[in-house]
Amino acid sequence: MIRVLLADDQPLIRSAFRALLELEDDIEVVAEAANGQQAVELARTHLPDVALVDIQMPGTDGIEATARIAADPTLTGVHVVILTNYDLDEYVFHALRAGAAGFLVKDILPDDFLHAVRVASRGDALLAPSITRRLIDRFVAQPPIAFTNTGLEELTAREREAVTLVAQGLSNDEIAARMVISPVTAKTHINRAMTKLHARDRAQLVVLAYESGLVTARHP
Repeated sequence: MIRVLLADDQPLIRSAFRALLELEDDIEVVAEAANGQQAVELARTHLPDVALVDIQMPGTDGIEATARIAADPTLTGVHVVILTNYDLDEYVFHALRAGAAGFLVKDILPDDFLHAVRVASRGDALLAPSITRRLIDRFVAQPPIAFTNTGLEELTAREREAVTLVAQGLSNDEIAARMVISPVTAKTHINRAMTKLHARDRAQLVVLAYESGLVTARHP
Protein backbone atom coordinates (compact mmCIF):
# COMPACT_ATOMS: atom_id res chain seq x y z
CA MET A 1 0.00 0.00 0.00
CA ILE A 2 1.36 3.42 -1.04
CA ARG A 3 0.80 5.97 1.71
CA VAL A 4 0.26 9.54 0.50
CA LEU A 5 0.25 12.92 2.25
CA LEU A 6 -1.58 15.76 0.49
CA ALA A 7 -0.50 19.35 1.17
CA ASP A 8 -2.43 22.16 -0.54
CA ASP A 9 -4.05 25.29 0.85
CA GLN A 10 -7.14 24.78 -1.33
CA PRO A 11 -9.60 22.25 0.17
CA LEU A 12 -11.21 21.61 -3.21
CA ILE A 13 -7.88 20.63 -4.75
CA ARG A 14 -7.11 18.30 -1.86
CA SER A 15 -10.55 16.71 -2.11
CA ALA A 16 -10.16 16.12 -5.83
CA PHE A 17 -6.76 14.47 -5.41
CA ARG A 18 -7.99 12.39 -2.47
CA ALA A 19 -11.03 11.15 -4.42
CA LEU A 20 -8.83 10.13 -7.34
CA LEU A 21 -6.19 8.43 -5.20
CA GLU A 22 -8.63 6.50 -3.03
CA LEU A 23 -10.18 4.83 -6.07
CA GLU A 24 -6.96 2.83 -6.32
CA ASP A 25 -6.56 -0.39 -4.34
CA ASP A 26 -2.84 0.16 -3.73
CA ILE A 27 -2.95 3.82 -2.60
CA GLU A 28 -4.27 5.44 0.57
CA VAL A 29 -4.25 9.09 1.68
CA VAL A 30 -3.03 9.11 5.27
CA ALA A 31 -3.19 12.86 5.96
CA GLU A 32 -4.00 16.30 4.54
CA ALA A 33 -2.21 19.57 5.26
CA ALA A 34 -3.25 23.13 4.47
CA ASN A 35 0.27 24.61 4.66
CA GLY A 36 3.92 23.65 4.69
CA GLN A 37 4.30 23.57 8.46
CA GLN A 38 1.45 21.10 8.77
CA ALA A 39 2.93 19.05 5.95
CA VAL A 40 6.22 18.65 7.82
CA GLU A 41 4.48 17.79 11.09
CA LEU A 42 2.14 15.28 9.45
CA ALA A 43 5.04 13.73 7.53
CA ARG A 44 6.77 13.07 10.84
CA THR A 45 3.59 11.61 12.33
CA HIS A 46 2.46 9.41 9.43
CA LEU A 47 5.71 8.70 7.53
CA PRO A 48 4.07 8.62 4.08
CA ASP A 49 5.78 7.13 1.05
CA VAL A 50 4.87 10.16 -1.06
CA ALA A 51 4.15 13.76 -0.04
CA LEU A 52 2.32 15.73 -2.72
CA VAL A 53 3.12 19.33 -1.82
CA ASP A 54 1.71 22.48 -3.39
CA ILE A 55 4.54 24.89 -4.10
CA GLN A 56 2.70 28.08 -3.12
CA MET A 57 1.03 27.99 0.29
CA PRO A 58 0.65 30.64 3.01
CA GLY A 59 3.24 30.70 5.77
CA THR A 60 5.67 27.87 5.17
CA ASP A 61 5.60 27.27 1.42
CA GLY A 62 6.30 24.09 -0.50
CA ILE A 63 9.99 24.80 -0.97
CA GLU A 64 10.64 25.30 2.73
CA ALA A 65 8.53 22.25 3.61
CA THR A 66 10.51 20.19 1.11
CA ALA A 67 13.81 21.38 2.56
CA ARG A 68 12.71 20.50 6.11
CA ILE A 69 11.54 17.04 5.10
CA ALA A 70 14.73 16.37 3.12
CA ALA A 71 16.89 17.51 6.06
CA ASP A 72 15.13 15.28 8.59
CA PRO A 73 16.96 11.91 8.88
CA THR A 74 13.76 10.27 10.14
CA LEU A 75 12.01 11.14 6.87
CA THR A 76 14.41 9.59 4.35
CA GLY A 77 11.63 7.37 3.04
CA VAL A 78 9.35 10.31 2.26
CA HIS A 79 9.49 11.29 -1.42
CA VAL A 80 8.31 14.85 -1.99
CA VAL A 81 6.57 15.63 -5.26
CA ILE A 82 5.85 19.29 -5.90
CA LEU A 83 2.45 20.31 -7.27
CA THR A 84 2.44 23.43 -9.42
CA ASN A 85 0.25 25.31 -11.86
CA TYR A 86 3.25 26.00 -14.07
CA ASP A 87 5.44 23.80 -16.25
CA LEU A 88 8.85 24.72 -14.82
CA ASP A 89 9.27 27.99 -13.00
CA GLU A 90 11.79 29.46 -10.59
CA TYR A 91 9.99 27.88 -7.65
CA VAL A 92 10.22 24.37 -9.06
CA PHE A 93 13.95 24.75 -9.74
CA HIS A 94 14.57 25.70 -6.12
CA ALA A 95 12.29 22.91 -4.90
CA LEU A 96 14.37 20.33 -6.74
CA ARG A 97 17.51 21.77 -5.19
CA ALA A 98 15.80 21.59 -1.79
CA GLY A 99 15.24 17.86 -2.18
CA ALA A 100 12.05 17.27 -4.16
CA ALA A 101 11.92 14.03 -6.16
CA GLY A 102 10.14 15.80 -8.99
CA PHE A 103 7.06 17.79 -9.79
CA LEU A 104 3.62 17.49 -11.34
CA VAL A 105 1.57 20.14 -13.10
CA LYS A 106 -1.96 20.26 -11.71
CA ASP A 107 -3.61 19.84 -15.10
CA ILE A 108 -2.00 16.41 -15.50
CA LEU A 109 -4.23 13.61 -16.80
CA PRO A 110 -5.58 11.31 -14.04
CA ASP A 111 -3.84 8.17 -15.33
CA ASP A 112 -0.53 10.04 -15.59
CA PHE A 113 -1.02 11.41 -12.09
CA LEU A 114 -1.57 7.95 -10.60
CA HIS A 115 1.42 6.57 -12.50
CA ALA A 116 3.57 9.41 -11.18
CA VAL A 117 2.59 8.66 -7.58
CA ARG A 118 3.62 5.04 -8.05
CA VAL A 119 6.91 6.07 -9.68
CA ALA A 120 7.68 8.45 -6.82
CA SER A 121 6.88 5.80 -4.21
CA ARG A 122 9.65 3.64 -5.67
CA GLY A 123 12.13 6.46 -5.18
CA ASP A 124 12.45 7.27 -8.88
CA ALA A 125 12.58 10.91 -9.98
CA LEU A 126 9.81 12.51 -11.99
CA LEU A 127 12.12 14.24 -14.44
CA ALA A 128 11.41 13.84 -18.13
CA PRO A 129 14.31 14.44 -20.55
CA SER A 130 12.77 17.76 -21.65
CA ILE A 131 12.56 18.90 -18.05
CA THR A 132 16.13 17.79 -17.38
CA ARG A 133 17.28 19.75 -20.45
CA ARG A 134 15.73 22.92 -19.06
CA LEU A 135 17.25 22.30 -15.65
CA ILE A 136 20.62 21.91 -17.36
CA ASP A 137 20.15 25.27 -19.04
CA ARG A 138 19.91 26.86 -15.60
CA PHE A 139 23.47 25.71 -14.87
CA VAL A 140 25.06 26.92 -18.12
CA ALA A 141 25.78 30.42 -16.79
CA GLN A 142 26.75 29.20 -13.32
CA PRO A 143 30.27 28.12 -12.34
CA PRO A 144 30.52 24.80 -10.50
CA ILE A 145 30.20 24.95 -6.74
CA ALA A 146 33.28 23.84 -4.82
CA PHE A 147 32.05 20.74 -3.02
CA THR A 148 34.18 18.99 -0.42
CA ASN A 149 33.91 15.41 0.79
CA THR A 150 30.96 14.68 -1.49
CA GLY A 151 32.21 11.25 -2.55
CA LEU A 152 33.04 12.25 -6.12
CA GLU A 153 36.47 10.67 -5.85
CA GLU A 154 34.88 7.40 -4.72
CA LEU A 155 32.87 6.90 -7.89
CA THR A 156 34.03 4.18 -10.24
CA ALA A 157 34.33 4.91 -13.95
CA ARG A 158 31.07 3.06 -14.61
CA GLU A 159 29.28 4.92 -11.84
CA ARG A 160 30.46 8.24 -13.27
CA GLU A 161 29.20 7.19 -16.67
CA ALA A 162 25.84 6.21 -15.22
CA VAL A 163 25.52 9.55 -13.38
CA THR A 164 26.34 11.40 -16.59
CA LEU A 165 23.55 9.58 -18.40
CA VAL A 166 21.11 10.18 -15.54
CA ALA A 167 21.94 13.88 -15.79
CA GLN A 168 21.01 13.73 -19.47
CA GLY A 169 17.54 12.51 -18.52
CA LEU A 170 17.89 8.89 -19.61
CA SER A 171 15.83 6.14 -17.99
CA ASN A 172 17.41 3.01 -16.48
CA ASP A 173 16.57 1.02 -19.61
CA GLU A 174 18.12 3.66 -21.84
CA ILE A 175 21.21 3.84 -19.63
CA ALA A 176 21.52 0.06 -19.74
CA ALA A 177 21.36 0.10 -23.53
CA ARG A 178 23.93 2.89 -23.77
CA MET A 179 26.32 1.16 -21.35
CA VAL A 180 25.60 -2.32 -22.77
CA ILE A 181 24.59 -3.72 -19.38
CA SER A 182 21.36 -4.99 -17.84
CA PRO A 183 18.80 -2.54 -16.39
CA VAL A 184 19.40 -4.12 -12.97
CA THR A 185 23.13 -3.40 -13.21
CA ALA A 186 22.42 0.14 -14.39
CA LYS A 187 20.18 0.70 -11.38
CA THR A 188 22.90 -0.72 -9.11
CA HIS A 189 25.47 1.75 -10.49
CA ILE A 190 23.03 4.63 -9.97
CA ASN A 191 22.10 3.59 -6.44
CA ARG A 192 25.75 3.22 -5.44
CA ALA A 193 26.52 6.65 -6.89
CA MET A 194 23.61 8.15 -4.96
CA THR A 195 24.93 6.61 -1.76
CA LYS A 196 28.47 7.86 -2.31
CA LEU A 197 27.31 11.35 -3.27
CA HIS A 198 24.74 11.52 -0.45
CA ALA A 199 22.01 12.24 -2.99
CA ARG A 200 18.54 11.78 -1.58
CA ASP A 201 17.12 10.60 -4.90
CA ARG A 202 17.61 10.72 -8.64
CA ALA A 203 16.55 14.36 -8.91
CA GLN A 204 19.19 15.47 -6.44
CA LEU A 205 21.73 13.32 -8.26
CA VAL A 206 21.07 15.39 -11.41
CA VAL A 207 21.40 18.68 -9.56
CA LEU A 208 24.57 17.60 -7.75
CA ALA A 209 26.12 16.30 -10.98
CA TYR A 210 25.94 19.75 -12.53
CA GLU A 211 26.61 21.87 -9.47
CA SER A 212 29.73 19.86 -8.64
CA GLY A 213 31.11 20.04 -12.16
CA LEU A 214 31.00 16.26 -12.56
CA VAL A 215 28.89 16.94 -15.64
CA THR A 216 29.36 20.13 -17.63
CA ALA A 217 26.29 21.93 -18.93
CA ARG A 218 26.47 22.93 -22.58
CA HIS A 219 23.88 24.12 -25.00
CA PRO A 220 23.23 21.69 -27.86
